[in-house]
Amino acid sequence: MRIRWVIQVLVLILCGILINCLRTTTSHATSKTYVIGTDVTYPPFEFANQKNRYVGIDIDLMKAIAKQEGFKVKIKPLAFNAAIQALESGQIDGLIAGLTITPARRVKFDFSTPYYKTGTIMAVAKNSKVHSLKQLRGKRVAIKTGTAGATYANSIKHKYGFKTVTFDDSDNMYQDVVTGNSAACFEDQPVMQYSIQQGMKLKIVTQPTENGNYGFAVKRGQNQALLKAFNRGFSTLQHNGQFATIQQRYLGHSQRKRSGQAQKKARGFTALLKQNQHALWHGFQTTMLLTIFGIVCATLFGLIIGLLGVLPNKVTQASSNIVIYFFRGLPLLVLALFIYTGIPSLTGHKISAFVAGILTLTLDEGAYVAAFVRGGIEAVDPGQMEAARSLGVTYGRSLLKVILPQGVRLMVPSFINQFIMTLKDTSILSVIGLLELTQTGKVIIARNLEGFKIWTIIAMIYIAMITLLTWLSNFVQKRLKV
Repeated sequence: MRIRWVIQVLVLILCGILINCLRTTTSHATSKTYVIGTDVTYPPFEFANQKNRYVGIDIDLMKAIAKQEGFKVKIKPLAFNAAIQALESGQIDGLIAGLTITPARRVKFDFSTPYYKTGTIMAVAKNSKVHSLKQLRGKRVAIKTGTAGATYANSIKHKYGFKTVTFDDSDNMYQDVVTGNSAACFEDQPVMQYSIQQGMKLKIVTQPTENGNYGFAVKRGQNQALLKAFNRGFSTLQHNGQFATIQQRYLGHSQRKRSGQAQKKARGFTALLKQNQHALWHGFQTTMLLTIFGIVCATLFGLIIGLLGVLPNKVTQASSNIVIYFFRGLPLLVLALFIYTGIPSLTGHKISAFVAGILTLTLDEGAYVAAFVRGGIEAVDPGQMEAARSLGVTYGRSLLKVILPQGVRLMVPSFINQFIMTLKDTSILSVIGLLELTQTGKVIIARNLEGFKIWTIIAMIYIAMITLLTWLSNFVQKRLKV
């Protein structure tokens, strides 16, 4: 009875998730709001302020144009490379993220009128003796995935004899240079200047090169009304001086000085925790929701696949083996990107990041659950099944009433370990824009550049969550043994 009750509860929860997804999809379909992707770890163009609100030249420009043209925008925070893939797959309507207009990108995207001229520079640690490209021979250079700086570095690395190492966010790229692991990094000039003003221990040693222009992008041939509205709005803001005001807000010397002074006042662990408590709390809630839904769905999926693997039927056994082999073999990151960007590319229908995250955890963690469910059932003495069948009990009833309860006791340690793995694996889902703890940390660090302290705080939160989850799992384990 207990097992049947648990399965009924799990089915009801899944139904609730599906209903909520349908409501979200319907709401989105009838809304006039455009979903605009951005990389929120790229100050001064996009970042989260101390109130955890997305600001920056790009964000303010997009919102000002939306107000001018009479439409609404929903900012979607993503890693830069993931944002580009999301635009390609149609998951977002537009992208504004310090995106340099290049011939290669024009093949897949339609760009707006250029709104900002920039150039790539090389930066090194403050105490570095490197001051030219020629001195990079035999050294390692840090670059950020998908950026103009990365393209430029890769185009000259053979000429100057250096190797590149790639990072997904600016802070880790900068820190790799500060710590001496890399000799230099390549970045857009205004972004590097802003970071140095905020206290990053780097210095610019070259003049801007490979001059380019930032543009707002939409998928080629789509959302042309949005693109035209952006161009009209930008032209208006240029002529009335509002865009100049936006730039001055973030690039003006007095603003950078005030921002730098504010950051210096919040350098301690306590001050950082107090300042970012709301953002961290939101990230914690998202992480716990993903973990709980992920565990429930993965358990149900794993039980079904695991039971199919022990049925006396070659077709079901083969199906179970294929599912377990396939999803255990896929890296979680690849699976997440495939579900979030790959499936919409094939079907033409968007998938919310939360649903994509739950599906990713369900398939990946569920494959592992299925493996030890099958192993736990097979570990039960075969004589138990024979005894039940000899009493006239059907195979299915014997499996559910006799074998499975005994197998569950053998599976509990593996379940506990899998619960903890699910919690940790939620951090990978930041790549599809879910603002859980890891992504929250990246957003905060982009603002204050306190990578070590913020990651320490987040690490302690994860340890606390894992400890609580372990205690809960141990309590369940003891109850099952009674």
